[in-house]
Amino acid sequence: MGELVFIGLGLFDCFDISLRGLDEVRRSDYVFAEFYTSLMPGFKIGDFERITGKNVIILSRKDIEEHEGMVLLERAKRGKVAFLVPGDPLIATTHIALRIKAERMGIKTRVIHGASIISAAIGLSGLQNYRFGKSVTIPFPDDDKMPQTPYNVIYENKVRNLHTFCFLDIRAEEGRYMTIKDALEILLRLEEENKRGIIREGSLAVGVARAGSEDPTVRAGAIRDLINADFGGPPHSLIIPSENLHFMEAEALIVFAKAPKWVMNMIG
Repeated sequence: MGELVFIGLGLFDCFDISLRGLDEVRRSDYVFAEFYTSLMPGFKIGDFERITGKNVIILSRKDIEEHEGMVLLERAKRGKVAFLVPGDPLIATTHIALRIKAERMGIKTRVIHGASIISAAIGLSGLQNYRFGKSVTIPFPDDDKMPQTPYNVIYENKVRNLHTFCFLDIRAEEGRYMTIKDALEILLRLEEENKRGIIREGSLAVGVARAGSEDPTVRAGAIRDLINADFGGPPHSLIIPSENLHFMEAEALIVFAKAPKWVMNMIG
């Protein structure tokens, strides 16, 4: 029986993988990768293959979710398989399901962790990680039907005076990557429907673009201002802070994210 090793690629390019991860790839019989859960703007398959000396097979969402990763698992029955994943391998629940299936089939699994967008974006913002509640994905609306879950999660977190980390939808097969502008417009529309007063044009938000790159963009301010801000290319992430900030959080937002001075009034 072989094994399946989940390897985190990190956030931006082929140099973000750990030395341990690189060694595992070089010692693998088969190497697979997926890029539908996140975008790595600087990652080039050709460069990675030259560095590792391995041929990389790219899998689609359909391969992993609809076909239950069998193309991967069949090879893992008889050899060592490396499965390359953007960020940290088990942040995406689809990969947890794949690991469970592998273990139930008697295939040994291991995990080589990589940098996660959650820790990276939160760290870049200067907000304190222990003040975050449940995270949520803001999906593209289907047939103009607005998803209610993001609004409900933000509301529940704000009631508890907690920040919310928002993953923004990615549809790699379609070349669609949700922007901070898209996400904020969706949240404002949800506010119009629900009218709980938690997402206002003057509410504080934090946008992070291309975390892990040499030129990430981090910007905090009123939603009305961030909607018109230029964050550059994807991937984008969004943070909706609680109604109150720790004094160090407020200072960090001003220094790191060019937040307006009025955030000091949110200290409490």
